[in-house]
Parts: sequence; structure tokens; C-alpha cells
Amino acid sequence: MRFPLRRTFVAVFFLTVAQIIFAQTPKTVFLEELTWTELHEQIQAGKTTIIIPIGGTEQSGPDVALGKHNARVKILSQRIAEGLGNALVAPVIAYVPEGGYAPPTSHMRFPGTITIPDEVFEKTLESAANSFQVHGFRNIVFLGDHGGYQNDIKRVVARLNKTWSGSTSRAFVPSEYYGSSSDGYAQILRRRGYRDDEIGIHAGLADTSLLLAVAPQMVRQDRLRNGPKLGPADGVYGGDPRRSTAELGQLGIDAIVMRTINAVKTDTAVRQ
Repeated sequence: MRFPLRRTFVAVFFLTVAQIIFAQTPKTVFLEELTWTELHEQIQAGKTTIIIPIGGTEQSGPDVALGKHNARVKILSQRIAEGLGNALVAPVIAYVPEGGYAPPTSHMRFPGTITIPDEVFEKTLESAANSFQVHGFRNIVFLGDHGGYQNDIKRVVARLNKTWSGSTSRAFVPSEYYGSSSDGYAQILRRRGYRDDEIGIHAGLADTSLLLAVAPQMVRQDRLRNGPKLGPADGVYGGDPRRSTAELGQLGIDAIVMRTINAVKTDTAVRQ
């Protein structure tokens, strides 16, 4: 009788352990990886900050994949949320204003770029923020990875805060996020001896190095190293990406994450 009892005890023990493991909420900051009940529990436990990452689907020259902004803002938002400790990350908004299509202007002149009107973009942001506010989030933080729609986000934040006046919820767009990835990062590169005609403003050394640090599979590195100098006709504006490296990119990633975490903590602490 001893052996059957022992086998039964072992079977029950492992079944119980398995149930406990599968019942645990996954260790993730991504809202879309949670069930609604898991999300509800996390909000009740104090995760009342939601980051809305905004990317874009656009050309970045022949050596960088079209989803550059989406991949970058997702990973950066993850690291910022983990650093904050009380934040979750919404799905990336990948459809943003990128110019006109009749006739094609700006990045729309290159295949693969997707554009939507500014008013549609702003309504999408407002609707997402209102959804999160209804479900109990107090701090709605917009992180925009692309320079072209920064003013759109600011208008949305102003309208939301006017609508939410008197409530416990606020919207934020920390300027440190985009500032650190553009002018702030350019200053870091200049201090290391890189010239402005390498750093660039779009798809140059700065842009490409940041992507190499977080999603190297999205950069066509053989062609990047061995190809000719690229220019506006190729979708590269004001820079030269050929000396881009993940190590350089990590300098920018660290600065963006640290400065944005500090800014969000400061902004949200003011209203505690």
C-alpha cells in the first residue's frame, strides 16, 4: 500500500505546483500580454501609469526596415516602464501622419510608408487615453518616437487635461523622451568626435545606431558597411550611417531611458 500512496502524493504535489505556476500573472509590462482580470488586479495594486508608445511606419533609407520607430519605441517603453515600477505599456500606435498621398509628399514618396490625417491620429490618441482613464489609470504618458507629430501629441494632452479637470487623471508628454533621442543624443555623439554630416536628422548615424542597439535584425548591416554614401534620393537626410554601431546606440538608449524615467517621476509626483 505504501508505493501507491507515495505515487499519489507525488502526483498531487506536482499537479499543485503546476497549477500555482500557471495561475501566476506573467512578468510583463505589456498590457496586451495580460488578461483583463490580471490587468484589473495590477491597477488595484498600484500600477496606475500607462505608457502609450507612438511609432510610425516609414522609410529610413535602403538599410533600415520600415518599422524602425515601432520597434524602438516598444523596447524603450518597456525599459522605462520597468524602471518606473508602477507602469504598463499599451500597444504601439504604428499609423501616424507621414505626409500626403495625393500627390505623395515627404516620406510617402517611398514605398511602404503609411500615413493618416492629423485629425484621425489625434482622435485615436484621445480615444486610447479615455479608454485607459475609464479603467482606472491615473497617469497617461505619451511617448512619441517621431518628430513629425510632436505638436499633435501636445494638442491631445492639452485637450485631455481640460476634459479631465477636477478628476484624478492626467495626460503627459515628457519632452525629455524625444529631446534625448534627437538633440540630446546628437550632443553625445558630437562629444565623441562625430560630425553633424554623419549624425544626420533622419536615417543617419544617430538614427541607425539607436536601432542597432535595440533591434539589430532590422538593419541591413552588410549593405550598410559596404555600400556608397547615401543621400536624400535614398531617404537619408543630412547624415551618413556607415559608421553606426550598437555601442554608440546604447549611449543614446541609456540617456533616453534614464531622462524619461526621471521626467515621468517628477511630473507625476507633482500631483500625488
